[in-house]
Amino acid sequence: MKKFTKYAVTAPAVAGLALLANGISLQTVSANELDQDQTTLEQINNYTESGSLNQVTSVNQLRDVAPTDWAYEALRNLVERYGCIAGYPDRTFRGNRALSRYEFAAGLNACMQQIERLVSTPGGGGVNQGDLASLQRLVREFETELTTLGARVDNLEGKVAFLEDHQFSTTTKLSGEVIVALAAQNDTAGGQVTLSDRVRLTLDSSFTGKDRLRLRLAAGNVPSLGGVVGNNGISTNMNRLNFEQNTGNNNVIIDRAYYRTPLFKNGTLYVGTGMPAEDIFSTYNPYMESSGGGALSRFNRFNPLIYRQPGTTGIGYIQKFGKRLDFTASYLAGNAADPTDGAGLFDGTYSAVAQIGFNPTDNWKMGFAYARSYFGPGDVNINGSTGSSIGSRPFTNDVATTSDNFGYQTTFRLNKRINLAGWVGFGNADAEDGTGRNVDLFTWNANVSFIDAFKEGAVLTIAGGQPPKVTGGSLGSEPETSFIFEGQYKYPISKNVSITPGVFFITNPNNTNSDTDVIGVLRTRFTF
Repeated sequence: MKKFTKYAVTAPAVAGLALLANGISLQTVSANELDQDQTTLEQINNYTESGSLNQVTSVNQLRDVAPTDWAYEALRNLVERYGCIAGYPDRTFRGNRALSRYEFAAGLNACMQQIERLVSTPGGGGVNQGDLASLQRLVREFETELTTLGARVDNLEGKVAFLEDHQFSTTTKLSGEVIVALAAQNDTAGGQVTLSDRVRLTLDSSFTGKDRLRLRLAAGNVPSLGGVVGNNGISTNMNRLNFEQNTGNNNVIIDRAYYRTPLFKNGTLYVGTGMPAEDIFSTYNPYMESSGGGALSRFNRFNPLIYRQPGTTGIGYIQKFGKRLDFTASYLAGNAADPTDGAGLFDGTYSAVAQIGFNPTDNWKMGFAYARSYFGPGDVNINGSTGSSIGSRPFTNDVATTSDNFGYQTTFRLNKRINLAGWVGFGNADAEDGTGRNVDLFTWNANVSFIDAFKEGAVLTIAGGQPPKVTGGSLGSEPETSFIFEGQYKYPISKNVSITPGVFFITNPNNTNSDTDVIGVLRTRFTF
């Protein structure tokens, strides 16, 4: 039997699937075994098909094995007599089609292994000489295919072994993003051209298959354009870039550290110390919400009165009620690691946000949100650094301030190639110094994205709106109204590389009667 042994290269169940759908009634196997074996056979078939066309020495090498061929009938007899191929639970292989010579060889290999096991038992397992003669003839005719099949399976096993030896981790997935950006301002905004970078490495670990521990390392030198004074004598956070991050000489920091796990039925719990609201809530701005691949301007990313409230340490929870309705809530503290008076997890700056999400249709989604925030002295930033200086700190940074904000945000997929999104936000802020001072704030935004514009995977987006503005209250209204408009075209170079040229401009910057700020950006993004 040594002649047979050298071709025993695949498991019998794998070979069984090689004859799948050929009308032979046999033993049953589990669905899991069939799925695993089908996957293995598909890998072998794909490997076979990927090779180049070579010359052959016999016309038989170009023929499939038909049910009327002697070889097919001979193998069928061996299968039925020795049970060397398993089938579906109803004991059939469903069909009567021709086999490729490689598929036939896989089935033949299974029978060789089964007969070899039988003849090694006392009494030869009932294998007769006629069957051995048929098997020997089949082996001679399909010797080339059996040898090739063995080599290719060995090759696949080698590749699997290599991947197992060189994988990063069995529980942790590493992903990365690199952004290199060129930004140019007109003289009103500062007049400089900058070239900067941002690098992020994310480690996602799972311990149950359903949970996730996320750690993110970040380094960058993308400057804050909000601190630049232009020739109009104004500096404003309205000029800030969405992907801004400056860690000081590209020093590496940990800017995400949180754990997410299922809780109750259709619920998800978030706990962490580096966990902003944007990582918990749906923002309903699908083509602008990404920090690295979304908006170019900070304001156009999402509703700042809801998702740019203070704090990154605390707890969040999402509860889904079927396909159409969900509820999300969070409590996040701004100085949770500070043990001094007026700080900590419950005695300092914090935000508490709740949102009801409703999806009337598969193409239309919306969220109704409320945010209650407290800003301790020195931490006041009501509009999340997206609006005017008065809108950010209406009573100065030294006065503790509370705010109550309401937001409605929505996204609507008009058709396969057009998406509409936007938001409206209202807010009221009070000075916590006993003076009774208060202000009202208002913001809105709308954008349209054209998917697969001029190229598959490309996105052309036009966005615009009013950053949070003080519109009333004891301080009155700001004198002018700023609008931020943005146009960008994200063009994929490959699956993992894209470039995004774009421009955004701010009319009446800082809600004053000033010349328009214009900022052009060329953002290149690499992901891996």
